[in-house]
Amino acid sequence: MIQLFSYSFFQHYWFVLDALLAALLVFLLFVQGGQTFLFELGKDPKQRTLMVNTLGRKWEFTFTTLVTFGGAFFASFPLFYSTSFGGAYWVWILILFAFVIQAVSYEFRSKKGNWLGGTTFDVFLFINGVLGTVLIGTAVATFYTGSSFSISVMKSVEWHGALRGVEAAFNLHNLSLGLAVLFLARTNALLYFINSIDNEELIQNVKKKLLPNALAFLLFFLTFVIWLLLRKGFAVHPDSGQVFMEDYKYLHNLIQMPLVGGLFIGGVILVLIGLFKALFQGKAAQAIWFTGSGTVFAVFGLLLIAAFNHTSFYPSTHDLQSSLTIQNASSSLFTLKVMSIVSIMIPFVLGYIWWAWKSMNNKKISTSELEAGEGHVY
Repeated sequence: MIQLFSYSFFQHYWFVLDALLAALLVFLLFVQGGQTFLFELGKDPKQRTLMVNTLGRKWEFTFTTLVTFGGAFFASFPLFYSTSFGGAYWVWILILFAFVIQAVSYEFRSKKGNWLGGTTFDVFLFINGVLGTVLIGTAVATFYTGSSFSISVMKSVEWHGALRGVEAAFNLHNLSLGLAVLFLARTNALLYFINSIDNEELIQNVKKKLLPNALAFLLFFLTFVIWLLLRKGFAVHPDSGQVFMEDYKYLHNLIQMPLVGGLFIGGVILVLIGLFKALFQGKAAQAIWFTGSGTVFAVFGLLLIAAFNHTSFYPSTHDLQSSLTIQNASSSLFTLKVMSIVSIMIPFVLGYIWWAWKSMNNKKISTSELEAGEGHVY
């Protein structure tokens, strides 16, 4: 039992907040998923511009959530940052590059004097959509499969992978999650297009893409989850802190933490309900709220089983005892307490995001609106 306001309480509290931010980020990656459809669905420049502008209303939410998640994780678990960013820096540089070209593309795509042309920036957005989702998914998968590093007594990190983190993408278990995130983002993007775009021809093409992308997501997601529940996990002895391999560790975590297991299973059910409504009940416009909330709940639960119940959330395959836990990787008690006071503002920030989202989506976006120059055009 964790004592209220103890060091352990704040360590768990901050991992919960970080996991929640990560779960929200995975849902907001529908922006990246939508960008991968620009050449697949945008049959002409007008339709492509329509897609870019409906995504452009939300891309800053994704970017801001990514930065907030990174900052919160850095402040609460600095040893994770020094280990991952200090060792697996190439994968993080590629992720950063993908998001930088996204920001540049939305800023300059429709600017006067754009000598590169709008198509060039559409290609950049497509690259961001693929790289951003797959690499984030494979990086998160290492929370369960492990990475090849060691940490000295003085906390210096030695990375033993020659590709500096990119090797994670060549692990089939990691890659299954990366591809699941990509096709989940694409599926949520299709549902968002239906919810936010007023263009019958485009929406008919969108609906044709929904089933194959949903099936691809389910295939890769089930592959990752079944593999995860059947594999050995990185367990931590509650008294000594020693890390050891335990059969079916992540399955045990789901069973032994029924609230977390309920979050995960409930999230999966909500995603399936949303897909059923869109594919078989003709209620695709409302489906995004089911798949979106289901995405958040499922990812939230999945991340919690990576760290709670005496589990290493960033395990080392090179040296088990170098693995990171919420106990040995966190900031000091004083730092976590001060940050917790600031975290009281989170509900107000979420409330503002909800209000801003609703305000932007009061009316579906249309070609006539863009031609009339109503609001900012990307």
